[in-house]
Amino acid sequence: MVTETRTDIGLLAHLYRRAGFGATRAELEKLATRSYEDVVEDLVNPETVPELDDEILKRFYPHLWANQDNTGVWNGRWFFRMVNTERPLEEKMTLFWHGVFATGWTKSEHTYSMVDHIQMLRENCLQPFTTLLTELSKDPAMIYWLDNCENHGDSINENYGREILELFSMGIGNYTEDDIKSAARAFTGWSFTQALPLYPWGHYGSEFRYIAEDHDDGEKTFLGQTGNWNGEDIIRIIVEQEATARFISRHIYNFFVADEPQVPAWSIQPPNDPAAIDILVKAFQDSNGDIRHVMRTLFTSDFFKQARFTHVKSPAEFVAGTLKLSGAFRDVVPGLGSLEGTMIAMGQKLMDPPSVEGWHTGKEWIDGGTLTERVNFAVDMFSDASNAGVREIIDRIRGEGGPVTPEKFVDTAVELMGPVNVADVTRQSLVDTASEEGDLVFGNAEETAASEARIVRMLQLIVASREYQFA
Repeated sequence: MVTETRTDIGLLAHLYRRAGFGATRAELEKLATRSYEDVVEDLVNPETVPELDDEILKRFYPHLWANQDNTGVWNGRWFFRMVNTERPLEEKMTLFWHGVFATGWTKSEHTYSMVDHIQMLRENCLQPFTTLLTELSKDPAMIYWLDNCENHGDSINENYGREILELFSMGIGNYTEDDIKSAARAFTGWSFTQALPLYPWGHYGSEFRYIAEDHDDGEKTFLGQTGNWNGEDIIRIIVEQEATARFISRHIYNFFVADEPQVPAWSIQPPNDPAAIDILVKAFQDSNGDIRHVMRTLFTSDFFKQARFTHVKSPAEFVAGTLKLSGAFRDVVPGLGSLEGTMIAMGQKLMDPPSVEGWHTGKEWIDGGTLTERVNFAVDMFSDASNAGVREIIDRIRGEGGPVTPEKFVDTAVELMGPVNVADVTRQSLVDTASEEGDLVFGNAEETAASEARIVRMLQLIVASREYQFA
């Protein structure tokens, strides 16, 4: 077992890139006064920390009152939470499950239900998997997305019965077509109340409704177990299966540790690190699917600690991490609603995945167009020396005293921006650029202004680097 020191800033930065959306240098230094295990314990028990009060956003974004029927302002609110919450794992797990249980706005065009869906994921993201699957199955957005409102006792619709097995729990190859039919029969009668029309009444939500007379009460055989099963029984049996533990563990590894092949290949392509998956599977099975226990096991494992910069940031991770580091939107300012357009250009629209399969991950996030969007966004966020996070980094470099050599300048900037693990060739390119103007000097006003402008340009070069695309 590798023993980490209490002051390992690099390890804490890695933890907060994966369990959240990054951390400022001041936050990391404060965390470094505690043991790593204590920090992890706080992360996996977010209820011990006050929840973010984002009601102030409604004063500046009135659409949050009106629940207008588009997702832009609500996704802006989500980014505000990602950047400012003291419960980072809660928001990161919400994003994770949103990718696994991909549910979209496009079909229903009902923002209120999608907002409630994300809140359901937030409230249950660290609950036992049985609880999470049950709440998912009762969620109106999901019920409509996968047609369970069309699943009747006398005429089943297999869509949800199929996807809860194929994409939400067990994966292809671990069930039969008869199991799908039995699952569909068990979920008959699971529907929702119809929301009032958008016009002229305004925006109203929908709630789960169990229609007993529409439920198939007949005997069903599911995964070898026979009984008069309802939806809760199907979920219980699913969670008991080792296939479920393996499928969910591989999802967790892919999102929090290192990029795996795309999900459709998992039935024929083994994990990149089978031993790590075995550790997570054991944690899942030993705890009866307690996700909190699985995540604690993950974050304290050697394989997690050693897996730095092995995961391509998703657009959401890239945007939120850049906002966090630059200090943008620490306060309520205009522009949150524009982040959805930025995300779409990078290939990800929150609350509206392309299909029930969700988004493809890893290097598939990157092509010529999306990389350009990423670089332009990050450079823009670091263009203003008055931006809070940028200002903090400038002040830290000035605190080194003067003059600051090009080598010291680059190494300090890279350290304060992550630390970012830049390759030797990247570091040398940064040093060569810094050397063109010599040492940083903080003497008179003119020299100080010129040096601060150079720091801003250096930070922009760092966020434009290949290495910055990885977490």
